[in-house]
Amino acid sequence: MSAALIRSPRTRPFGAGLGKTLRRDLPCYLFLLPALLVYGIFTIWPMISGVFLSLYDTSGIGDNGTFIGLANYREVIADPYFWNAFWNTIAYMLGVVPIQVFLALVVAVILNNKRLKATTFYRTLFFLPVVTNTAIVGVVMGFLFSPLYGPPNLILERLGVISQGIDWLAAGRTALLAVIAIAIWKNLGIHMVYWLAALQAVPEELYEAGKVDGAGRWALFRHITVPTILPIGAIILILGLVGALKVFDLIETMTGGGPFYATEVISIYIYRFAFSSASGAVRLGYAASAAVLFAIVSVIMALGQGLVLRRLRSNQ
Repeated sequence: MSAALIRSPRTRPFGAGLGKTLRRDLPCYLFLLPALLVYGIFTIWPMISGVFLSLYDTSGIGDNGTFIGLANYREVIADPYFWNAFWNTIAYMLGVVPIQVFLALVVAVILNNKRLKATTFYRTLFFLPVVTNTAIVGVVMGFLFSPLYGPPNLILERLGVISQGIDWLAAGRTALLAVIAIAIWKNLGIHMVYWLAALQAVPEELYEAGKVDGAGRWALFRHITVPTILPIGAIILILGLVGALKVFDLIETMTGGGPFYATEVISIYIYRFAFSSASGAVRLGYAASAAVLFAIVSVIMALGQGLVLRRLRSNQ
Protein backbone atom coordinates (compact mmCIF):
# COMPACT_ATOMS: atom_id res chain seq x y z
CA MET A 1 0.00 0.00 0.00
CA SER A 2 1.44 3.37 -0.95
CA ALA A 3 2.31 6.09 1.58
CA ALA A 4 -0.23 8.39 -0.04
CA LEU A 5 -3.02 5.99 0.87
CA ILE A 6 -1.76 5.42 4.41
CA ARG A 7 -1.51 9.15 5.23
CA SER A 8 -4.73 10.56 6.67
CA PRO A 9 -6.48 13.12 4.47
CA ARG A 10 -6.85 15.42 7.52
CA THR A 11 -3.10 15.65 7.99
CA ARG A 12 -1.82 19.04 6.82
CA PRO A 13 1.39 20.99 7.35
CA PHE A 14 1.53 23.20 10.44
CA GLY A 15 0.13 26.65 9.71
CA ALA A 16 -1.36 25.66 6.37
CA GLY A 17 -4.82 26.93 7.37
CA LEU A 18 -3.58 30.06 9.14
CA GLY A 19 -3.71 32.26 6.06
CA LYS A 20 -7.21 31.10 5.23
CA THR A 21 -8.36 31.77 8.78
CA LEU A 22 -6.84 35.27 8.74
CA ARG A 23 -8.50 36.08 5.41
CA ARG A 24 -11.82 34.82 6.71
CA ASP A 25 -11.64 36.83 9.96
CA LEU A 26 -10.04 39.94 8.45
CA PRO A 27 -13.25 42.06 8.65
CA CYS A 28 -13.50 41.28 12.38
CA TYR A 29 -9.93 42.40 12.98
CA LEU A 30 -10.52 45.58 10.97
CA PHE A 31 -13.56 46.44 13.09
CA LEU A 32 -11.55 45.80 16.27
CA LEU A 33 -8.55 47.82 15.10
CA PRO A 34 -9.84 51.34 16.06
CA ALA A 35 -10.76 50.21 19.59
CA LEU A 36 -7.42 48.42 19.98
CA LEU A 37 -5.53 51.51 18.82
CA VAL A 38 -7.38 53.76 21.27
CA TYR A 39 -6.84 51.24 24.08
CA GLY A 40 -3.15 50.95 23.24
CA ILE A 41 -2.58 54.71 23.01
CA PHE A 42 -4.53 55.75 26.10
CA THR A 43 -4.10 52.69 28.35
CA ILE A 44 -1.22 50.39 27.42
CA TRP A 45 1.27 53.08 26.44
CA PRO A 46 0.69 55.23 29.58
CA MET A 47 1.16 52.12 31.73
CA ILE A 48 4.47 51.25 30.05
CA SER A 49 5.59 54.89 30.18
CA GLY A 50 4.73 55.06 33.87
CA VAL A 51 6.93 52.06 34.63
CA PHE A 52 9.88 53.63 32.79
CA LEU A 53 9.19 57.04 34.37
CA SER A 54 9.32 55.51 37.84
CA LEU A 55 13.01 54.72 37.27
CA TYR A 56 13.93 58.39 36.85
CA ASP A 57 14.24 61.40 39.11
CA THR A 58 12.28 63.91 37.06
CA SER A 59 9.67 66.61 37.34
CA GLY A 60 8.44 65.88 33.83
CA ILE A 61 8.91 69.53 32.88
CA GLY A 62 11.71 70.59 30.57
CA ASP A 63 14.15 67.75 31.28
CA ASN A 64 14.51 64.03 30.74
CA GLY A 65 15.47 63.41 34.36
CA THR A 66 18.21 61.31 35.87
CA PHE A 67 18.11 57.53 35.87
CA ILE A 68 18.11 56.32 39.49
CA GLY A 69 16.85 52.76 39.14
CA LEU A 70 14.76 51.51 42.04
CA ALA A 71 15.57 54.42 44.36
CA ASN A 72 12.06 55.86 44.02
CA TYR A 73 10.54 52.51 45.02
CA ARG A 74 12.74 52.27 48.10
CA GLU A 75 11.77 55.80 49.12
CA VAL A 76 8.07 55.13 48.62
CA ILE A 77 8.20 51.94 50.69
CA ALA A 78 9.99 53.80 53.49
CA ASP A 79 7.55 56.74 53.45
CA PRO A 80 5.02 56.51 56.33
CA TYR A 81 2.63 58.83 54.46
CA PHE A 82 2.39 56.32 51.64
CA TRP A 83 1.34 53.60 54.06
CA ASN A 84 -1.05 56.01 55.76
CA ALA A 85 -2.68 56.63 52.38
CA PHE A 86 -2.64 52.90 51.65
CA TRP A 87 -4.48 51.96 54.85
CA ASN A 88 -6.91 54.86 54.37
CA THR A 89 -7.71 53.43 50.94
CA ILE A 90 -8.29 49.97 52.41
CA ALA A 91 -10.46 51.43 55.20
CA TYR A 92 -12.49 53.38 52.65
CA MET A 93 -12.95 50.27 50.49
CA LEU A 94 -14.02 48.08 53.43
CA GLY A 95 -16.33 50.80 54.74
CA VAL A 96 -18.05 51.50 51.43
CA VAL A 97 -18.33 48.31 49.38
CA PRO A 98 -19.98 45.77 51.76
CA ILE A 99 -22.63 48.23 52.95
CA GLN A 100 -23.21 49.60 49.47
CA VAL A 101 -23.62 46.19 47.85
CA PHE A 102 -25.95 44.97 50.60
CA LEU A 103 -28.15 48.08 50.58
CA ALA A 104 -28.30 47.99 46.79
CA LEU A 105 -29.52 44.38 46.97
CA VAL A 106 -32.22 45.33 49.49
CA VAL A 107 -33.39 48.24 47.33
CA ALA A 108 -33.33 46.08 44.19
CA VAL A 109 -35.41 43.35 45.84
CA ILE A 110 -38.00 45.93 46.93
CA LEU A 111 -38.14 47.66 43.54
CA ASN A 112 -38.34 44.33 41.73
CA ASN A 113 -41.72 43.67 43.35
CA LYS A 114 -44.32 43.75 40.58
CA ARG A 115 -47.03 44.88 42.98
CA LEU A 116 -45.13 48.05 43.86
CA LYS A 117 -46.36 51.10 41.98
CA ALA A 118 -44.19 53.87 40.49
CA THR A 119 -41.11 51.64 40.41
CA THR A 120 -39.66 53.62 37.50
CA PHE A 121 -39.80 56.81 39.56
CA TYR A 122 -38.07 55.19 42.53
CA ARG A 123 -35.39 53.61 40.34
CA THR A 124 -34.69 56.99 38.75
CA LEU A 125 -34.54 58.58 42.19
CA PHE A 126 -31.91 56.12 43.41
CA PHE A 127 -29.93 56.31 40.16
CA LEU A 128 -29.89 60.11 39.97
CA PRO A 129 -26.81 60.54 42.23
CA VAL A 130 -24.82 58.23 39.93
CA VAL A 131 -25.15 60.58 36.95
CA THR A 132 -24.51 63.67 39.09
CA ASN A 133 -20.99 65.05 38.79
CA THR A 134 -18.91 63.72 41.68
CA ALA A 135 -16.91 66.93 42.09
CA ILE A 136 -20.13 68.92 42.46
CA VAL A 137 -21.42 66.40 44.99
CA GLY A 138 -18.20 66.75 46.99
CA VAL A 139 -18.42 70.54 47.08
CA VAL A 140 -22.09 70.54 48.06
CA MET A 141 -21.54 67.92 50.75
CA GLY A 142 -18.71 70.00 52.15
CA PHE A 143 -21.27 72.73 52.85
CA LEU A 144 -23.88 70.29 54.15
CA PHE A 145 -21.48 69.00 56.80
CA SER A 146 -20.78 72.52 58.03
CA PRO A 147 -20.77 72.81 61.86
CA LEU A 148 -22.90 75.98 61.69
CA TYR A 149 -25.75 75.30 59.27
CA GLY A 150 -25.34 71.74 58.06
CA PRO A 151 -28.50 69.57 58.15
CA PRO A 152 -26.85 66.67 60.08
CA ASN A 153 -25.93 69.02 62.93
CA LEU A 154 -29.33 70.73 62.92
CA ILE A 155 -31.13 67.37 63.10
CA LEU A 156 -28.91 66.09 65.92
CA GLU A 157 -29.34 69.35 67.85
CA ARG A 158 -33.13 69.21 67.48
CA LEU A 159 -33.10 65.62 68.74
CA GLY A 160 -30.94 66.64 71.70
CA VAL A 161 -28.10 64.29 70.75
CA ILE A 162 -25.53 67.12 70.64
CA SER A 163 -25.46 70.54 72.21
CA GLN A 164 -23.40 72.25 69.50
CA GLY A 165 -22.50 71.59 65.91
CA ILE A 166 -19.79 69.06 65.06
CA ASP A 167 -17.19 69.97 62.46
CA TRP A 168 -17.40 66.61 60.72
CA LEU A 169 -14.68 67.27 58.17
CA ALA A 170 -12.19 68.75 60.64
CA ALA A 171 -11.57 65.56 62.67
CA GLY A 172 -9.90 62.50 61.22
CA ARG A 173 -12.41 59.80 62.21
CA THR A 174 -15.56 61.77 61.45
CA ALA A 175 -14.15 63.07 58.15
CA LEU A 176 -13.49 59.56 56.84
CA LEU A 177 -16.92 58.40 58.06
CA ALA A 178 -18.58 61.34 56.33
CA VAL A 179 -16.78 60.57 53.06
CA ILE A 180 -17.75 56.88 53.33
CA ALA A 181 -21.41 57.76 53.95
CA ILE A 182 -21.56 60.05 50.91
CA ALA A 183 -19.77 57.49 48.74
CA ILE A 184 -22.31 54.81 49.71
CA TRP A 185 -25.18 57.10 48.76
CA LYS A 186 -23.49 58.38 45.57
CA ASN A 187 -22.94 55.01 43.85
CA LEU A 188 -25.76 52.99 45.36
CA GLY A 189 -27.83 53.32 42.19
CA ILE A 190 -25.39 51.64 39.83
CA HIS A 191 -25.19 48.55 42.06
CA MET A 192 -28.98 48.59 42.32
CA VAL A 193 -29.19 48.40 38.52
CA TYR A 194 -26.81 45.44 38.47
CA TRP A 195 -28.85 43.61 41.10
CA LEU A 196 -32.11 44.38 39.28
CA ALA A 197 -30.70 42.86 36.09
CA ALA A 198 -29.69 39.77 38.04
CA LEU A 199 -33.08 39.46 39.77
CA GLN A 200 -35.01 39.85 36.53
CA ALA A 201 -32.90 37.12 34.92
CA VAL A 202 -34.14 34.50 37.41
CA PRO A 203 -36.58 32.18 35.56
CA GLU A 204 -40.18 32.46 36.77
CA GLU A 205 -40.54 28.68 36.43
CA LEU A 206 -38.26 28.21 39.43
CA TYR A 207 -40.48 30.37 41.63
CA GLU A 208 -43.60 28.60 40.40
CA ALA A 209 -42.08 25.20 41.17
CA GLY A 210 -41.09 26.41 44.62
CA LYS A 211 -44.59 27.69 45.34
CA VAL A 212 -46.04 24.35 44.27
CA ASP A 213 -43.77 22.70 46.85
CA GLY A 214 -45.12 25.05 49.52
CA ALA A 215 -42.12 27.39 49.83
CA GLY A 216 -42.71 30.82 51.33
CA ARG A 217 -41.15 34.15 50.31
CA TRP A 218 -38.08 33.74 52.48
CA ALA A 219 -37.54 30.14 51.31
CA LEU A 220 -37.88 31.21 47.67
CA PHE A 221 -35.38 34.01 48.17
CA ARG A 222 -32.91 31.86 50.10
CA HIS A 223 -33.01 28.69 47.98
CA ILE A 224 -33.77 30.08 44.51
CA THR A 225 -32.93 33.78 44.24
CA VAL A 226 -29.64 33.83 46.13
CA PRO A 227 -27.99 30.83 44.40
CA THR A 228 -29.10 32.11 40.99
CA ILE A 229 -27.82 35.68 41.38
CA LEU A 230 -24.66 34.78 43.30
CA PRO A 231 -22.37 34.65 40.20
CA ILE A 232 -23.48 38.13 39.18
CA GLY A 233 -23.14 39.22 42.80
CA ALA A 234 -19.50 38.14 42.73
CA ILE A 235 -18.90 40.36 39.70
CA ILE A 236 -20.70 43.27 41.39
CA LEU A 237 -18.51 42.86 44.46
CA ILE A 238 -15.28 42.83 42.46
CA LEU A 239 -16.35 45.89 40.45
CA GLY A 240 -17.17 47.71 43.68
CA LEU A 241 -13.84 46.83 45.29
CA VAL A 242 -11.80 47.88 42.27
CA GLY A 243 -13.80 51.10 41.92
CA ALA A 244 -13.28 51.96 45.60
CA LEU A 245 -9.52 51.59 45.22
CA LYS A 246 -9.55 54.31 42.54
CA VAL A 247 -11.48 56.94 44.53
CA PHE A 248 -10.19 60.47 44.02
CA ASP A 249 -12.64 63.22 43.09
CA LEU A 250 -15.05 62.84 46.01
CA ILE A 251 -12.33 62.97 48.66
CA GLU A 252 -10.39 65.69 46.86
CA THR A 253 -13.40 68.02 46.76
CA MET A 254 -14.71 67.21 50.23
CA THR A 255 -11.56 67.12 52.35
CA GLY A 256 -8.54 67.36 50.05
CA GLY A 257 -7.07 64.43 51.94
CA GLY A 258 -7.19 66.24 55.27
CA PRO A 259 -7.34 66.95 58.07
CA PHE A 260 -3.67 66.11 58.59
CA TYR A 261 -3.75 63.36 55.90
CA ALA A 262 -6.55 61.53 57.75
CA THR A 263 -8.54 60.99 54.54
CA GLU A 264 -5.66 60.94 52.06
CA VAL A 265 -5.91 57.89 49.79
CA ILE A 266 -3.36 56.58 47.31
CA SER A 267 -4.74 58.50 44.34
CA ILE A 268 -4.48 61.79 46.23
CA TYR A 269 -1.00 60.85 47.46
CA ILE A 270 0.08 60.30 43.84
CA TYR A 271 -1.60 63.53 42.73
CA ARG A 272 0.14 65.47 45.49
CA PHE A 273 3.59 64.55 44.18
CA ALA A 274 2.80 64.49 40.45
CA PHE A 275 0.72 67.62 39.87
CA SER A 276 0.42 69.60 43.11
CA SER A 277 2.93 71.92 44.73
CA ALA A 278 1.58 71.11 48.21
CA SER A 279 4.46 68.65 48.75
CA GLY A 280 7.11 71.02 47.39
CA ALA A 281 8.76 70.37 44.03
CA VAL A 282 6.85 68.24 41.55
CA ARG A 283 8.28 64.69 41.48
CA LEU A 284 6.69 62.85 38.59
CA GLY A 285 9.04 59.87 38.79
CA TYR A 286 8.36 59.38 42.49
CA ALA A 287 4.60 59.59 41.90
CA ALA A 288 4.89 57.05 39.08
CA SER A 289 6.68 54.60 41.37
CA ALA A 290 3.93 54.95 43.97
CA ALA A 291 1.33 54.33 41.25
CA VAL A 292 3.16 51.22 40.01
CA LEU A 293 3.42 49.80 43.53
CA PHE A 294 -0.24 50.36 44.22
CA ALA A 295 -1.20 48.90 40.83
CA ILE A 296 0.70 45.73 41.72
CA VAL A 297 -1.07 45.56 45.09
CA SER A 298 -4.45 46.17 43.42
CA VAL A 299 -3.89 43.39 40.88
CA ILE A 300 -2.88 40.97 43.66
CA MET A 301 -5.98 41.90 45.66
CA ALA A 302 -8.24 41.51 42.62
CA LEU A 303 -6.79 38.08 41.85
CA GLY A 304 -7.18 37.05 45.48
CA GLN A 305 -10.79 38.20 45.52
CA GLY A 306 -11.48 36.29 42.33
CA LEU A 307 -9.98 33.09 43.74
CA VAL A 308 -11.94 33.40 47.00
CA LEU A 309 -15.22 34.01 45.18
CA ARG A 310 -14.56 31.11 42.80
CA ARG A 311 -13.87 28.85 45.79
CA LEU A 312 -17.10 29.93 47.45
CA ARG A 313 -19.12 29.25 44.32
CA SER A 314 -17.50 25.84 43.82
CA ASN A 315 -18.37 24.81 47.39
CA GLN A 316 -22.07 25.49 46.93
